Amino acid sequence: MESLLNTKWVSTAASIWIQCTSGASYTFGIYSSVLKSSQSYDQSTLDTVSVFKDIGANVGVLSGLLYSTVTTSSRRSGVNSRPWVVHVAGAIQCFVGYFLMWASVVGLISRPPVPLMCLFMLVAAHAQTFFNTANVVSGVENFRDFGGTIVGIMKGFLGLSGAILIQVYNAVCQGDPTTFILILAIIPTLVSLTLMPCVKIYKTTTFDDKNHLNAFSAIALIVAAYLMLAIILENIFSFPVWGRTITLIILLVLLASPVGIAAKALKEEKDPLERYDQMPGEPDQTTVGSSSGVDLFRDDEDDEKDMNLLQAMVTVNFWLLFIAMICGMGSGLATINNISQIGESLGYTTMERSSLVALWSIWNFLGRFGGGFISDIFLHKGWARPLFIVITLATLTFGHLIVASGFPGNLYIGSIVVGICYGSQWSLMPAITSEIFGVRHMGTIFNAVAIASPVGSYVFSVRIIGYLYDKVAEGEGNSCYGTKCFMLSFIIMASVAFFGFLVALALFFRTRWFYRQLVVRRLRRLSIS
Repeated sequence: MESLLNTKWVSTAASIWIQCTSGASYTFGIYSSVLKSSQSYDQSTLDTVSVFKDIGANVGVLSGLLYSTVTTSSRRSGVNSRPWVVHVAGAIQCFVGYFLMWASVVGLISRPPVPLMCLFMLVAAHAQTFFNTANVVSGVENFRDFGGTIVGIMKGFLGLSGAILIQVYNAVCQGDPTTFILILAIIPTLVSLTLMPCVKIYKTTTFDDKNHLNAFSAIALIVAAYLMLAIILENIFSFPVWGRTITLIILLVLLASPVGIAAKALKEEKDPLERYDQMPGEPDQTTVGSSSGVDLFRDDEDDEKDMNLLQAMVTVNFWLLFIAMICGMGSGLATINNISQIGESLGYTTMERSSLVALWSIWNFLGRFGGGFISDIFLHKGWARPLFIVITLATLTFGHLIVASGFPGNLYIGSIVVGICYGSQWSLMPAITSEIFGVRHMGTIFNAVAIASPVGSYVFSVRIIGYLYDKVAEGEGNSCYGTKCFMLSFIIMASVAFFGFLVALALFFRTRWFYRQLVVRRLRRLSIS
């Protein structure tokens, strides 16, 4: 049993399970109404609290700095790196933030002023960045030759976590969002604290890495398909309690299957120590961009060291990637934030709008998973990964135009296109960050780039969509109906996505030579292993 627990396969399974409960910020719509009524908020105040949720869930530089600090000190002392400190920090924030919100709603503490409630929400959502950083970066360190695939798996399960937690809500306390807030304080905290000892860094490469990662990928697709079916059926039929309970039990069984893959991987490695690519006396030979001097992650004529955040920020490539993410992540997040209101203005029914919101998590998952998995396949065929940001931003341009058009059923097509393209940015960006700037400070750098998401969302949601909507709205409730409400906004966002396409194209041309060298070195390592 001990040999099974001390493998990168169990580490991967544990990370997946933690990711499955980390996306509590995606469930805000479940408890926002009780938060609004219990605290006597108007819509503007509730939106302000929601903004702090987005900031907390996307600004994860502190989690990256903490991860770099604890893992670097472990390397120097020769101890096997264990990012449990990052998980503990996330668990504390998750419990404190959601518990204080729950205490405010039930009256356990006096009603906090709005700034304090915003702080509660910020802390609770900020926990997500700590869980995500520890799991994603550890995964990349364990599978450096398949960084896109492992990032896609981790980001994909994070994208599904909102739907998974909602299934828990439906089975345990449907109609009682107050209790659900307490559940959000307890479940992610307990899961993280229980499984964090298993999440470790193993700088090894084995011959069957890709096959076993493909098995994890298959589970992710099965879980996504099951959730999509469950969401559709729950929106059509009214499930009794026993039906919702059975639905959750089947989901939990599916989520337990990664441990079977870990056991199979260990069984197939007859003598793991001899299968490792790592040679005695050369502790970092199988790693990429490490202290061994093997430099696979440098751009142009930079030196052969992993860049820290400040070093990365003075490069052109960092800002090209950041601007591309503002255009892609920002406009995508603005779309989901307004999709229900867009549907209302175009005459979609309440059930149709609910289905669009619920299914967004599936399209988001497909983008996150597919972006990493497919780009890895083509990367090993010699295609530079930034090319896929170019492709997705070009496709996103057409997605925004579909939403702007207003033809019957446009939101079904538009939400699929925008959701997949938006999700793909979340797996492509961290993988590219690890390749261009190195793995050691990857957590800090990709979380810095991720700030582009709330920045872009604020500009597009408030300064463009909200402003233009208010200009054409009229009548009671300052409401608007018809294509005029959002057409201009999404034409502007389509233009911005096209600009992002041009920026990503520049990044692609700047890094083509670097990626050619990267592919040669990875193929050489894989042939040895």
